[in-house]
Amino acid sequence: MAPPLLNLDGIKLTFGGTPLLDGASLSAQAGDRIALVGRNGSGKSTLLKIAAGLVEAQDGEIFRQPSATIRYLRQSPDMEGFATVLAYVEAGLGPSDDPHRATYLIESLGLDGTAAPENLSGGEARRAALARVLAPQPDILLLDEPTNHLDLATIEWLEGELVRSTSAIVVISHDRRFLERVSKATVWLDRGQTRRLDKGFAHFEAWRDQVLEEEERDQHKLGRQIVREEHWLRYGVTARRKRNMRRLGELHSMRQQFRSHRGAEGKATLQASDANESGKLVIEAKGIAKSFSPRQIVRDFSTRIQRGDRIGLVGPNGAGKTTLLKMLTGELAPDAGSVRLGVNLEIATLDQKRDLDLDETLAHYLTDGRGDSVVVNGEQRHVVSYMKDFLFKPEQARTPIRELSGGERARLVLARLLARPANLLVLDEPTNDLDMETLDLLQELVSGFPGTVILVSHDRDFLDRTVTSTVAPEEDGRWVEYAGGYADMLTQRGTKAFTQKPAKSEPRDKTTASSPKPSGNAASKKLSFKQKFALEKLPGAMEATSAKMATLETKIADPQFYVRDPDGFAKTAATLDALRADLTRMEEEWLELEMLREEVEG
Repeated sequence: MAPPLLNLDGIKLTFGGTPLLDGASLSAQAGDRIALVGRNGSGKSTLLKIAAGLVEAQDGEIFRQPSATIRYLRQSPDMEGFATVLAYVEAGLGPSDDPHRATYLIESLGLDGTAAPENLSGGEARRAALARVLAPQPDILLLDEPTNHLDLATIEWLEGELVRSTSAIVVISHDRRFLERVSKATVWLDRGQTRRLDKGFAHFEAWRDQVLEEEERDQHKLGRQIVREEHWLRYGVTARRKRNMRRLGELHSMRQQFRSHRGAEGKATLQASDANESGKLVIEAKGIAKSFSPRQIVRDFSTRIQRGDRIGLVGPNGAGKTTLLKMLTGELAPDAGSVRLGVNLEIATLDQKRDLDLDETLAHYLTDGRGDSVVVNGEQRHVVSYMKDFLFKPEQARTPIRELSGGERARLVLARLLARPANLLVLDEPTNDLDMETLDLLQELVSGFPGTVILVSHDRDFLDRTVTSTVAPEEDGRWVEYAGGYADMLTQRGTKAFTQKPAKSEPRDKTTASSPKPSGNAASKKLSFKQKFALEKLPGAMEATSAKMATLETKIADPQFYVRDPDGFAKTAATLDALRADLTRMEEEWLELEMLREEVEG
């Protein structure tokens, strides 16, 4: 086996208190594509900085192939001192690198090479930083949250570039679908230590859950063994005559092991504060338009949003998602058309910029400086107790916000938002910087929210799991609303992302907010024999498929299954995914036919 290009072993680092890294390891060979995953604040970015030589470890061995080139993508790129974007990107090239590649990447990422870096938006700065690290085609590519602030088209372009790349890649990201498509191995950083799975991220969560279950079982066994040994020492015949010093020493060692065990990190508790129920009609927009000369941002857009709808806004950066969102919520007046808001609306908004006073403490931010209590769902709670729901420690109450990681800041903003009563949640890029466990809880919150949700997101997996309809831009400022999530939108639109000219489609009638539009056969006002047959048979087929899925889900839930038969586990998981896809297809077909039948019958 060829020596690794990069090898970190036994890395230790602490900033006082519990070690951040306690024997962590990371190894990358040519062609590796590694997903580095873990909770917010677990030390992923720090480990990547140690690999890049930007942070010095307190202990451990570090090897970098002397001839290997390394490029590191920071979460916040520093572009100071460069006159143009092209100059910034070219500064990443080595003496033997192709200078034309810088121009190619700038054009591919939709940037203006002559633009001044200080005039770039957050998304444009991110794309420029990507161009800089990709341009030299380095031996080792270290990427820290490369998809943050990127639109969907750019994320899919980046996936293709990384899949084709010959570089060894280590990437930190909370975008599930991105990691599933680019990774071949997964390194899990948990409680200061790393574990490696030589499979892509798609297999990670099942493996992680199994590891945690085994760890909990081993800890339970250790506790029972300590009880038995203590009983022997106190009451055994040998113990009454003479202490067995060897067994006593082993007991002390077991006690120390049991006490020093760091349990798995807890889960955040996300729960929106209840508000009075809004009216059935939440927002009605008729023919609204907005332009910023000479560009038309929104043209003749109409929709009816009703209580319980969950609307997703998607599109390229600069398409006007935030502008449309502000018009729908009454924050920005349209140039033409009208927007009517329903009654009893209580709106809670998560702004994309999330401006924070970095010198403010966590407790002061959550309470608005009004004492040490926060009111949640009408109940007064101490701010420290509420902070624990979002995985903050009591000692962090007086910590300045500037000392928090990006993910911790995102959790803090959510904590303040969810403490306020609301029946309409307006979320602009809510998934940025959140770890996957918190993303899961946010997904459950959005899916189960009794009110209405309008969100802007570039996270395809999150959109598919939460929204009932998706609004996407077409050409000339037209926006079209599609039933379902991001994948459903692509199917109906007949194109991949937003790079090609989309198929012509008309805005749907909002009275069918959560359902596909009937096919053109509705015009005939008659169901064909084939459609009638499908309408009769599909419910039985869906029930049978659900039963098969239940059987496989029970089988795959067995924690010993993966240990006993890894190949069988993988095949069962693949079969289960296929059945889920079949069930979704059948449900959509049945729903479309049922709508057609209702229309035919009057």
